[in-house]
Amino acid sequence: MGRFDHLPPITDEEEARIQAGIAADPDNPEWTDEELANARPAREVLPPEFFEAVKRLRGQRGKQKAPTKEFVSIRIDRDIVAHFKKGGAGWQTRLNNTLKKAIAKKR
Repeated sequence: MGRFDHLPPITDEEEARIQAGIAADPDNPEWTDEELANARPAREVLPPEFFEAVKRLRGQRGKQKAPTKEFVSIRIDRDIVAHFKKGGAGWQTRLNNTLKKAIAKKR
């Protein structure tokens, strides 16, 4: 399931409104064929310091500040996984928090 699968599809009217907004934006016009042909990779035009500063890309996790979690592989019923994944990104954290709450209730 993708991040936006839960959203209804865009209507033709919404698409037309979006395209009109794009066309009317003077700060970010659509690229021409000539601009696309002359485009170069970012690594050719930006300094190496930029890439050092932006090492952690979206979706990549950094190291844990304190190793509090352990990587495990367990089997969980599909309906349970589907329930948590339905909430989108962060489903594993929500599942972890639910397990913590269940343990706290037992104490």
